[in-house]
Amino acid sequence: MRPNPAGVALPRLQLVAAAVLFSTGGAAIKATTLTAMQVASLRSGIAAATLLVLMPAARRGFGARSVVIAAAYAATMILFVVANKWTTAASAIFLQATAPLYVMLIAPRFLGEPVRRRDVAFVLVMAAGMALFFLGSYVPAATAPRPVAGHVVAGLSGLTWALTLMGLRWGSRSGERPGRDPLATAVLLGNAIASLACLPFALPLPALAAPDVILIVYLGVAQIGLAYVLLTAGIRHVGALAASLLLLAEPALSPVWAWIFHGELPAPLSLAGGAIILGATVARTVLDAASPSAQRAPASS
Repeated sequence: MRPNPAGVALPRLQLVAAAVLFSTGGAAIKATTLTAMQVASLRSGIAAATLLVLMPAARRGFGARSVVIAAAYAATMILFVVANKWTTAASAIFLQATAPLYVMLIAPRFLGEPVRRRDVAFVLVMAAGMALFFLGSYVPAATAPRPVAGHVVAGLSGLTWALTLMGLRWGSRSGERPGRDPLATAVLLGNAIASLACLPFALPLPALAAPDVILIVYLGVAQIGLAYVLLTAGIRHVGALAASLLLLAEPALSPVWAWIFHGELPAPLSLAGGAIILGATVARTVLDAASPSAQRAPASS
C-alpha cells in the first residue's frame, strides 16, 4: 500500500503553521498601545484560557516539577514581551534563539549530560553571534526605544527558555502518567503564572480601543493557543531534524513581519549575529539528527 501523501504532509504543515503564528508575536506586540506588563498579563491570561479548552492533555494534573518548569516558561513569556517593546523583533527572537548556548553550558552539571568536542565549537560560534548584538551603537527608534536594554532582556529570555527545555527533559526522566503531556502542562500553567505575576504591574488597565482588543485576543488565542495546539499535533509525527528545521521559520519570519507592518529594519550587526545563530543552530541540528538522544525543540514564544 502506498503512503498517503496528505497524511505525510499534514503534520509538517501543522508545524509550519505553528511557526508562522509564533513568528507574528513581535509585530503584534509592537502594534499595541499597552505597556509590556499589560500585554504580558492579558496575552498569557487569554492563552491559558484558550489552552484549557483546546488541549485536554494540559488539564490532566501537574506536580511540583511541572510548577518549576512552568515558572521558567512564564519568565520566558514575560521577558519576550518586554524585549519586543524595547528592541527590534529581530533582536528579540534571535537572542532568544541562543537558548542552545545556555543548554550546552548548564546541562552537563544540571542533567549530567556529557559535552562533546563539537559542542564546544557550537558554543563558541553561538557566543560570537550573540556578541555582535552588543557591539556598535544602536539608535533608539519608535518601535525600539531601548535597544541595548532590550538586547539584555532578550538574552535573558534565551536563558529562561533554555531552563524550560532542560526542565522538560528533567521532568521526563521521572516518567509521565498516560495521557499527560509535559509540554502542554508547562505551557498552560506557565501562561497562568505569567498572567498573574504581571497583573499587579498592569493595573489599572486603560479603556481598551478596538485595535488593542483585537491584537490582545489574537496574541492569546492564535499566536500562543492555536500555535501550541498545532505544534503538539504535528510534532508527534515528524522526525527531530525535520521538526527543528521547520520551526526555524519563526525566527526567520519574525523580522519580516516587523518590517512589513512597522518598517522596522534591524541593524546590520544584529542581522549578522542572527544569521550566525541560526546557521549554527541548523548545523548542530543536522549533526545531531542521527543521535539517539536528539531532542525535538519546540518553539518558544
